[in-house]
Formats: sequence, C-alpha cells, structure tokens
Amino acid sequence: EEAPPHRPRPTKMAAAEPARFFCTAGRGLEPFLEREVRARLGATEVDCVSGKVFFRAAAGPGELRNLRSGERVFLLLKKHGPLSVSGNRGKMLHEIKSLVTEEPKYWLDIISIWRKLHGHEGKTDDVSQGNLLALKRNSEETNTANKRQKTEHAGGIVSEECQVEAGVTCVALERMSGQECSTESKTSSEVPSKGSGENPTANEQLSFSFRVSCRCSGAIAKILTSQEIGRAIGIALMRQCGWRADLRDPDLEVFVHLNDIHSVVGIPLFRLPLANREYIKTAGLRSTVAWAMASLAGISAGARVLDPMCGLGTILLEAAKEWPEACYWGADISDLQLEGADGNIRTAGLMDKIELLRASVKALPLPSESFDSVISDIPFGNKFKTTSDAQLLPDILQEMERVLCVGGTLVLLLSQELHRCMDGLTKCAGGASAEASADGDSGAAPAPATCVDGNSSSLAQGGEKSVLSRHFGSLVPEGVHAVSLGKTDAFIHKYRKVSAAGS
Repeated sequence: EEAPPHRPRPTKMAAAEPARFFCTAGRGLEPFLEREVRARLGATEVDCVSGKVFFRAAAGPGELRNLRSGERVFLLLKKHGPLSVSGNRGKMLHEIKSLVTEEPKYWLDIISIWRKLHGHEGKTDDVSQGNLLALKRNSEETNTANKRQKTEHAGGIVSEECQVEAGVTCVALERMSGQECSTESKTSSEVPSKGSGENPTANEQLSFSFRVSCRCSGAIAKILTSQEIGRAIGIALMRQCGWRADLRDPDLEVFVHLNDIHSVVGIPLFRLPLANREYIKTAGLRSTVAWAMASLAGISAGARVLDPMCGLGTILLEAAKEWPEACYWGADISDLQLEGADGNIRTAGLMDKIELLRASVKALPLPSESFDSVISDIPFGNKFKTTSDAQLLPDILQEMERVLCVGGTLVLLLSQELHRCMDGLTKCAGGASAEASADGDSGAAPAPATCVDGNSSSLAQGGEKSVLSRHFGSLVPEGVHAVSLGKTDAFIHKYRKVSAAGS
C-alpha cells in the first residue's frame, strides 16, 4: 500500500516537548492510522493495538485535528496492563482510583500540556512546589478516605459512553455510525468539591470543571459497572484536585478504558470526533473509511481519479482535500445522490476540483484507459434493494477495468457477499492470493481474502471460470482490508491493472 504522502509539516508549538497521545480508530483502520501518525506527525514510540494507536509527537492541535483515519485523539495520562480481577470489589475500586490519581506531579504536567494545546497560558504553567506538595498531601488523604467510600451514597459523576453489564460490551468509540452510545448520570454529588486540608491557591490554579467517561469490558465488567468506576474516580478527583463536576459543559473530560488487554486513562483534546468533517454537509460513507480507500489509490499530482458510483461524493471529497493537485470525476445514476454530492462539493469549496456526471456504472460515457485510479463503494444490497449483487458485479468490474489505465489502481469497498464473489473471481483469473497486505511492515495482521462463511464463492464454480478469467485477468490483487461499518463489516480490495483489458 502507498503510505500517505509526506508533506512539509506545519510549525510545532513553540518549545514544545513531545507529548504522549493516543487516537481511537474504527476496527480495521488501525494500520492506516499507524502509518498516518508516522508520516503526518513524525510520531515515535508508535504502538498499534485493537481500536487504538499510541504515539509520541511534538504536535499542535491543528496537526492532530488533521488526522484523517482516526476517531478521537487524547492526551495519554496512563497506560498500564490489565488490572487484577478479584471478588473484592472495594479493593478493585481502590486500585482503579490509584491508577488515575497517583503521581500528582504527572497530573500537573498533563494539565499544563492540555492548557498549552488549547491556548491557555499562565496559572497551571506556574504551579509552585508548595502547591505540588499540597496535591501530594491530598492524595494521601484521599487514599485513606477511599477505604470508607464503599458505604457512601454519592450521585453519579459520570458520563457513560457505555453501560456494561455482565460481560456485554458496547464499544462506543469504535462504532462507525459516529454516534456515541452514552448515558449521563445527572444526579448531583453530595461530596464537597474541596477538602478541608486543601491548599486554596492550588485549588484556584487547578480549578476545572470535569466529567468522567468510562468504558469497561472483559473480566472487569463482570465485577464492576462503568457507572460505579466513573463515580469512584470522579469523587477521588474532586477531593484530590478540587475540581467540580459538570456533566453538560465541562472544561475537560477524563476518559478511562479498562479491559483484558490494558488500562488506559486520557484526556480528549476535541469535543467532536475527528471523523465529523466540517466540510461535509450530508454524510454518506464514513469519512475515515473513505480516506483510507483513497490513501491506497496512489494518487499523485495530475492524476485522474474516478468514482463511478459516487453517491454523496465522500470518497472524492476526502481524496480532493488530501491530494488537491489531482483531477476528480464522480458518476452516479441517481439524480438525488448527485444533488447531495453537488451540495457537499460546494460546501467543501471543491467545485473546481470535482466534476459530476449522470451515468450508469455499467455504461460509462468515458474513454478507455482514461483514469489513473478508480475508487468506489459498491452499494450493499440490503441498503439499496439490489436483489442480485453477484450478477451485477462482473458488469460493474468490466467497465471499471475498461476505463482504468494500465498500471492504474482499483480500490473497492465490498460487502461480505461481494467480497466472497470477488475472491472467487480473482482466483479464477489466476491472480495471486489477496491475503497479504501490500504494506508488509505495518505489523498488523492482514485480512484474509477468503470466504467469510468457509464456503467457496458461487461465481468460482462450474462454467463461470473461463468467462471470469477471460474478462478480468488484467487485475492483480494487491491487498484486502477488513473494516467495520458499525453494524456490518466490509472489505477494502485493492487491485492493479497490469495489462490492457482482454489481452
């Protein structure tokens, strides 16, 4: 795969030390995000795990906001292994609170970085050693108070992104729909926001409103709920730091994710997900998936790029924003879809970059071998009431192959059914296995290009073999990536045209 192009990086924050961050990603997009933070931010200490990419970078908010394949970006406060699970709920809550509230100096450093990233100067940057000692003392007092908290009845100080009960997991930040699953507990806390032993100067300097967002899954979710964990952490932070709870409009949010792999604490830098593009008026395909598809197409200056089933134009918008020196065309048979695409293009200010035409993908009014890249989200049958996706696929591919230049790249987003059909098609055509990712050093496990249900594709059987081989022998598979679209899975297929069609 082609990595995102290296661009001259904008000026970093003045005298900024590299900070530790992590960014969440939809399932299957982690390798794209890993490559992107390296190329766009010059990130180091990059660690890619399921749903997250951890990294260190000297990056400002503008650069971080420009990450195209991520969902939300956080300042990393803590990253530890999974917490030990026992039947002692009080002990487990104590360990969780210690994970979040220990090392007060590190809290001060993180808040200082957070303020700089948001353009706040002054108070937190000048915290004195005396205030630090006060926070340490408060931390010791909090540890003692934690032992009594099991019998306290405090209201919720938690905005739950997911209520997890008895092992049922809702991975809110990885949902491709972009709508977070959250339940807020709006009962006010009975715990005072300032302890009797706190230093008022420290309180003033660290006076923030906050809320705790907690997600837990795996073994720990069978013992404690997200609400219980969030409440305990919120009370501990109020007592130690003098912060006040605000569920509706807090200054900052403390994000806690506990599972069987790791324990992560962070502070989100932006309130809206990165995937919520301000230049997209009407949302279609998830923008992160659209960007990932475009990043595989090898778009260069002067390249001609076509989406023959453009819908609302999300793929073209993402590509044109990232690689503006190319030329883009979109086609669709639906006037309603073209109207929506035109509105998006105008909102994005890309009228001079993207041309639209009404045409069927089975009969494009375009010259043969006229495009360097063809990128398309093949409509899924359930959504578009297509009764025979498998029968339409050969006609669609034949026309895409025709307009693609020799050496050009074809990138398709396919449903599970069409993925099986395409797998059978390429095997019949004598192509190489599509199992391996084109980026051999990404470190991520490739998505197998085999039949999802273990059965061979119907298109790969019987008398279809010679027909498919004759029509599509010029397309060589270069990688398959399984990605999540929320309630369903999909597959990004990449092909390169190695010879003229039919030769």
